Amino acid sequence: MLKTPAVKYPPFLPPTYPDRTWPDRRLERAPRWCSTDLRDGNQALVEPMDLARKNRLYDLLVRLGFKEIEVAFPAASAVEQAFVRSLIDDNRIPADVTLQVMTPARPPLIATTIAALAGAPRAIVHLYNATAPLFRRVVFGLDQTQTVALAVEGTRLIRELTEARPETRWTYQYSPETFCFTEWEFALEICERVRETWGPTAERPLILNLPTTVEVAMPNAFADQIEWFHRHLSSREHVTLSVHPHNDRGTAVATAEQALLAGAERIEGCLFGNGERTGNVDLLTLALNLYTQGIDPGLDFSALDEVKEVLEWCTGLPVPARHPYAGALVYTAFSGSHQDAIRKGFAAREARGEARWEIPYLPLDPADVGRSYEAVIRVNSQSGKGGAAWVVERALGVSLPKGLQADFGRRVQALADAQGGELDAEAVCALFARAYFVEDSPALRLIDHHLSRDGETCVFRGTVSRGQEPPYAVEGRGNGSLSSALAALASVGVCLSVRAFSEQSLERGAEARAIAFLEAEAAGGRSVFGVGLDTDTTLAALRAVVSAANAVLGDA
Repeated sequence: MLKTPAVKYPPFLPPTYPDRTWPDRRLERAPRWCSTDLRDGNQALVEPMDLARKNRLYDLLVRLGFKEIEVAFPAASAVEQAFVRSLIDDNRIPADVTLQVMTPARPPLIATTIAALAGAPRAIVHLYNATAPLFRRVVFGLDQTQTVALAVEGTRLIRELTEARPETRWTYQYSPETFCFTEWEFALEICERVRETWGPTAERPLILNLPTTVEVAMPNAFADQIEWFHRHLSSREHVTLSVHPHNDRGTAVATAEQALLAGAERIEGCLFGNGERTGNVDLLTLALNLYTQGIDPGLDFSALDEVKEVLEWCTGLPVPARHPYAGALVYTAFSGSHQDAIRKGFAAREARGEARWEIPYLPLDPADVGRSYEAVIRVNSQSGKGGAAWVVERALGVSLPKGLQADFGRRVQALADAQGGELDAEAVCALFARAYFVEDSPALRLIDHHLSRDGETCVFRGTVSRGQEPPYAVEGRGNGSLSSALAALASVGVCLSVRAFSEQSLERGAEARAIAFLEAEAAGGRSVFGVGLDTDTTLAALRAVVSAANAVLGDA
């Protein structure tokens, strides 16, 4: 790379526009959406879609709620023409959906394009020609006057041909390709001439589509350009202002959002940002950005994994794991601090019982796009106590005490370090059972027990086995079943005192199981933990005592 890149790459310097007002506005509604997946996205593929793939993607776009779909470049190939004709001839265009097709400003190709739409109930014909100085000079060898003439003549021909087919409700769309680095005044001039030639009315709509054909500046510079154009265009009420951002600088989404603030009303782009080079603006990300700001996008992504599957099959392009909203890992936390915050967020929301979504690190509820919560927290060596606790709590439907979370978290991290990879939920829950549900432990087992009262004293009598020793009787007294059981264990050298004890119900009804959590202090002041599970609450507590005793004996 160059040490002085400005020698080779001089900065793009757009005009200054101190009268801008768009930074003080806020988005309050969704734009009109136009999917260009079947045209712009298709032209960007190594292997363009065949009819089967085009049809499957078209059906998906309709189901998602797109009302304007750029389906083809009819003059490009027989497959493109055949697809357009099949949609029309087979009556596959819903009453609220309009097909859009694209053509360059060349008379034979314009005529082929209009002919391909014969019999369509509604259609948008999209004409383009490049307007920027670089393209005028290097690519086409045209001056400004010749460039305007090309656009005007193309518009005039489209008007003539469409007026000859009154059975279709026609909308005309013109794109000054390379708009973003065209002189502001010239871009306005050519669009004014196109507008005058078309003569837009309510019955003869006009869309002016302003693309960032190649991103050359930061999004705010494009927003300034859009606002200036919006404020200077004549007969603005008869024109829909559309934008078509590309992603060469990686800022297409920001460009689109700021263009909407600046006066644009319509967005063209592709799902998952497909398109030439770095792609078009990602309509899915844009739509869900609006959704997370409380705005109905008018598109339904409630089955997002299906959308991803269809797009991957149709285009042959995988969706990255970190793709916003749709990636396999975007709702997943491995980091311990993130896991702890997410877990606490879910607990707080459940406690409040509110609809409002306020979960740390998760701007969108995965359930709204068809994802489960199972993969929100995944456990590896980077995870902490919160991640391990989340997995167990989701499996058991309980809330682990704070001290137990830390104890189990250390066990999980040790196992993850030893295995060197991710632990799935089954492995985490199995480790929890091995560590705390120790009814069959060879160290200490409770074979049977009996509780009785001697006045205000609770008497525990039981039979235990320890290691390879034969079973023997134990007895202890206390003010309740827990303290008397601990006293019985102390008589055989296992000394514990209660630091914290709690119980929770796993289900409802007469057969509901209870789970008991015991934190006890062992010799030297260290904490040990026990967990017991049973349909009888007293027996659950006694199992927790045995579990804690086994932790002392080193078997857990």
